[in-house]
Amino acid sequence: MVAASTVRPAADAPPAGRVVVVGGGPGGYEAALVARRLGAHVTVVERNGLGGSAVLTDVVPSKTLIATAEWMTIADRAPELGIRLDTLAAGLAPAEGGTGSAVRDVLHHRIDLDAVNLRVKALAAAQSADIRTRLEREGVDVIAGTARLLDPEHVAVRTHEGREHTLDADVVLVATGATPRVLPDARPDGERILTWTQMYNLTSLPERLIVVGSGVTGAEFAGAYTSLGADVVLVSSRDRVLPGEDQDAAELIERVFTQRGMTVMSRSRASSARRTADGVVVTLEDGREVEGSHVLFAVGAVPTTRDLGLEEAGVRLTPSGHVEVDKVSRTNVRGVYAAGDCTGVLPLASVAATQGRIAMSHALGDAVRPLSLRGISANIFTAPEIATVGLSESRLRERGVQYQVSMLPLARNPRAKMLGVRDGFVKIFAHAGTGTVLGAVVVGPRASESIFPLTLAVTHRLTADQIADASTVYPSMSGTIGEVARIMHHRTED
Repeated sequence: MVAASTVRPAADAPPAGRVVVVGGGPGGYEAALVARRLGAHVTVVERNGLGGSAVLTDVVPSKTLIATAEWMTIADRAPELGIRLDTLAAGLAPAEGGTGSAVRDVLHHRIDLDAVNLRVKALAAAQSADIRTRLEREGVDVIAGTARLLDPEHVAVRTHEGREHTLDADVVLVATGATPRVLPDARPDGERILTWTQMYNLTSLPERLIVVGSGVTGAEFAGAYTSLGADVVLVSSRDRVLPGEDQDAAELIERVFTQRGMTVMSRSRASSARRTADGVVVTLEDGREVEGSHVLFAVGAVPTTRDLGLEEAGVRLTPSGHVEVDKVSRTNVRGVYAAGDCTGVLPLASVAATQGRIAMSHALGDAVRPLSLRGISANIFTAPEIATVGLSESRLRERGVQYQVSMLPLARNPRAKMLGVRDGFVKIFAHAGTGTVLGAVVVGPRASESIFPLTLAVTHRLTADQIADASTVYPSMSGTIGEVARIMHHRTED
């Protein structure tokens, strides 16, 4: 792996010439823009549409759906804020305006999932079109079709119209992403047994949705559909929801899920699913059966690296099928790079884009910093959201790092009280000796926005005292970040 802080390409690196990008997701289209800026002739070959799964079937659609569901969680807080929804909640106690759950029960009948999903798909298509416009304006050639490496300098292309030709390449970037993992005895049919890419074809709210998998994708969809009004059963093979995340955050989310009516089945592993006359039955490994109207399998993803000619071209793959790359996105074959989920480095659109940019800068002669995951922030779009950056508490313990931790609940924040926010917290990890911020967790509304100052702190090795010295707006959610940092201060003894 490359360890230097700044890397320049080798003396025999190809000049700005012909670049072929296989895959038009964040890693691919960001790489294409960098390559054009550096003077290369760039061709992007994309099979399903520019933006890739991130735009068309994954990040953009799911977060649009979740944003819609968020309005339902806001409605839950209406009565305690003094908002009366009498016209929608007819029959509820007029003096009380109904409880949050009662208001939600009435509002659920007003969800038009067909309209919601039409909007989701329209926004995804619009974003894809915007990316195409940007690439074409910058002079990138875009081909709708499939590609296969013949060797490191030639890529065979078959267009959707059936035309075949070969592209010459000085540099090839593979950015083909990943696809949902499918269980052998639970093959999706797109109607009742679903992957997350198929959820947007539903025209009505599932009566009882079984979600298999309690990782990020499973938790996000389970939370969203609970908020939209579906009866949701979340099947988790582990002892808690979000097993790979901060324990305090995961326990909070699971508590919120159950309070909203979700059924969480922990230590339960699904083995198969089958259609019934009007629904599905999911069989667990211990023989129990769970009945529902639909089932969503969110059990991970597999890299899209088959039938690309990679192994024939000499490109080394990992046992899991991912493309093996270093910190500047190089494969073991000169001139061939890879970026995004097909590399297995970190399945985030932001990381894919960074990998793509780094690859082209390195390949085409620009100075570049190798990829560092230390300052990468991530977010889980549940309600409340979970945002993290830097080292987790479990990782700090594994490494034997001496650290201190400070944590405060959002419920004591004045702005949170004004908004009726009760669930959430801010937690910061700092080095016990220097006070340098090593990691952080933010749980709450718009945690994805609130994590940014802590991302800056981790990236630039700021101390908790430096965060504490910065002024925050009063009242604001970010005020809790400053307060947590102030708690970490300890006076140096003479």
